[in-house]
This record gives sequence, structure tokens and C-alpha cells, in this order.
Amino acid sequence: MQPTRAAAVSGTFYPDKCKKLEIYFQKFTDLIDKETKEKPIFKVTPRAIIAPHAGYIYSGFTANIAYTILSNNPVKRVIVIGPSHHHYFEGVSGSYFESYETPCGDIDIDTTYLIDLAKRFKIGFEPEAHRREHSTEVQMPLIRHYLPKAEVIELIYGQTSPDKIAKIITYLLKDRENAIVISTDLSHFHSQEKARTLDMICLDAISSLDSKKLDQGCEACGMIGVNAMIEAATAAGLKSQLIDYRTSADYSGDSSSVVGYTSAVFY
Repeated sequence: MQPTRAAAVSGTFYPDKCKKLEIYFQKFTDLIDKETKEKPIFKVTPRAIIAPHAGYIYSGFTANIAYTILSNNPVKRVIVIGPSHHHYFEGVSGSYFESYETPCGDIDIDTTYLIDLAKRFKIGFEPEAHRREHSTEVQMPLIRHYLPKAEVIELIYGQTSPDKIAKIITYLLKDRENAIVISTDLSHFHSQEKARTLDMICLDAISSLDSKKLDQGCEACGMIGVNAMIEAATAAGLKSQLIDYRTSADYSGDSSSVVGYTSAVFY
């Protein structure tokens, strides 16, 4: 068991100083308009969320609004599930470390729970998959901020089936002390108009809990995780609601080549 999963994208995807991170989170929260805050969805107790994983300047607001709602559920542990971007492997890899580094302090990893999970679902360990993976890492400072007492587990998937991930999520949902974060961005490097067309397919699948709609053109990089979450949510009798959608053009002003981001809650 290695001591700490060192932060790999701190200072690039998000600030590497705690004070700067706190300023980001406060600014994101201040940007949530009064009308949005008064919506019933802000009162629910989510079992899971979908959140994006780009740099905070692009997708931080979209992620922050989902974590604001997730904080209604003071769970014991948060399981973050994301795709591998830098290392090819088959199956699922777990975070066999004692803690996870963030600028505002390390988060304990629930290794006992992970080991049990690994035995049940044949979860292995691919060190290279964890060394630089941002899809899961960018979620950790948000968890540290909004659920400071929670422990975490990082699950990174490579080449695998949505069914395998769905079985893991279904098992996790049986324990009320668990919350799940599915990490994904949407379409990449299309025009704003094309991106919205493709992304609406993803959003429709999530909001209607119909995974078959994903095959109609959704280009989410975390498609396997989204598909699995929809299947598990359906089996568990959960509802879903979209929280936010935007593209990188909302920050950069460049609509010629954008990346799409969304967040959603399952409750």
C-alpha cells in the first residue's frame, strides 16, 4: 500500500494553494443566481452526481453547483469513477493508497472498503492509470471542500463494459453511507452549434434515464461511466435531474472549437 496519491494536475487544472481554491469555490457559489438556489432540487439528498473534469476556469462552476447539492448528504465515503486518459488497460483500477493529496489537506482513502470491493468485482491496480489521471483528481478538492469528513475511493476504468461498472455502482448504492461521482466531459473540439447538438443527446439520455439514447451521437469521454450510472440508477429506482450545461466558449469566447460540460444529480 503506497502512502499518498500525489496530486498531478494541481496548479494547472486547479489552483495549487488552498486559499486560491477557496476563492474559486466562493466565486462559483456566488454566481448561482437566487432563482436557481430556490429550486426544489437544491433541497434533495443525492446518492450520486455527474460532474465534469476540465480545468476549473472552464468547468468549475458546473461541477461546483452539483457538489453544492451533494453536500446535503453527509456521507462516510465518496467513490469517484472516471475514465483513463493516459494509460491503456483493461478493467477497473482502484486507488491503493492511504490518502489523496489536495491543496487543502489530504483526504483519507477507505482502503478497507476498497479491498472488499476489489475482491467482489476483481478490481486491480494499474499504477500508471492513477499517476496522471485528471478525470478523478479534479473532483478531490471539491470533495475536500464540500464533504470534509468523507473518505474517498478512486476507481479508474480502462477498456471495460458499462455492465461491469453498473454492477459496482448498484452494489455501492445499497450502502447509504456512499455517494458516487461519475466524472465526464461531453463533446470535444466541435463548433459551438455542433457541440450543443451532440451534447443534447447526452443530456436527454441522462434526464430520461435511457442509456440507449447515448448511442444516437453522444460523445462523452466518460460514456462508459454515464451509461453505467443510468443503468444502476434505473435499477435502484432513482430519479435524475440535470443541473447545468455549458461549453468552454462561455469562458474563452471562442465558439469555433469547444468542449461541453454538464452536471446532474441522482436522488
